[in-house]
Amino acid sequence: MRTLAALLLLCFCVQSLSATTVRELTRVKGEGEFIMRGLGLVIGLRGTGDDGKELAVARPLAELLRNSGNTVASPRELTKAKAAALVMVTCIIPPRGAKADDRYDVRVSVLYSASSLAGGQLFLTAMRGPWVDSPVFALAEGLIEIPDPATPTVGVVRGAARLIEDIPGPVMTDEFDLIIESPYAGWSAATQIAVAINGKADPLNNSVATAIDERTIRVVVPAVERSNRAAFLADVFSAEVNPAMLDLPAQVIVNMRSGAIIITGDVQIRPVAITQRDLSITTVTPPPAGTPLNPVVTRSAWTDLKTSASEADTAKLSDLISGFKQLAIPVQEQVNILQMLHKSGHLQARLVIDQ
Repeated sequence: MRTLAALLLLCFCVQSLSATTVRELTRVKGEGEFIMRGLGLVIGLRGTGDDGKELAVARPLAELLRNSGNTVASPRELTKAKAAALVMVTCIIPPRGAKADDRYDVRVSVLYSASSLAGGQLFLTAMRGPWVDSPVFALAEGLIEIPDPATPTVGVVRGAARLIEDIPGPVMTDEFDLIIESPYAGWSAATQIAVAINGKADPLNNSVATAIDERTIRVVVPAVERSNRAAFLADVFSAEVNPAMLDLPAQVIVNMRSGAIIITGDVQIRPVAITQRDLSITTVTPPPAGTPLNPVVTRSAWTDLKTSASEADTAKLSDLISGFKQLAIPVQEQVNILQMLHKSGHLQARLVIDQ
């Protein structure tokens, strides 16, 4: 029931939307996340670290001791050490770039036999770009948090990575492309966003923005604006768009990692019967002369998902949630059912699976 309560809290019915801006709907082409990575050591573990017999772990630990003025004759001297763990450290820089001294969280994952990173500290780690020859962009260190106690071999260090080099975003030239974020993609959306940009940045000629395809809008900076490009870009990105004009499809968005399911209020489902293994519906009906302590219980392995009108009608969001609630279906099984409904054509919405 807790799962269902969480699902209900996460199912937002979107009845009306206020105006949004071009910046919230699009990104500049070339504007993407930048991944930094590093090989680090977590220290301070209470017997849950890597087995010191693993030389791949003992060598960097021996190097750390040598650099700290405590040289060991051989990595084999560390065979009984289980207070450290070799880890992969990753950090994602947001699409718009970052500046030196900005701080970001890092994710830390065990590489060898360590059983838990709880209570450990990430030792100073050089963070490079994603390629083999990438330079060092940041240094990371700090105490480890374990977000999921069921997976103690993966941790997070808040604000651990401090940039020592800028990571720039895309260079804005006299002509650039805006990419519509995938949930909003479509010809109607591309056309309306182009109209909004022209209305704000070029109300007389309407020649600044042109829809190229369902996700691309080409923007040309007018010659008279190139000396003051910042003001022009501000007009482009702040142009308001009415979401009701985007002709967005109904959507069901599923996050597989967290189990969250977001369903827009306009999702419709064709009438269908659903069954789910190992679970059954329990309907309690107190008899007229009885009490709730002595009810009549009816059990079934099926529930109907239908409307009260004709078979041609469609069920609404509340019908789907009611069906899940009756069957007490776990989130993972809910996802499987949604996928089957979509595959069979009964889920009249775009299904987005976010890994």
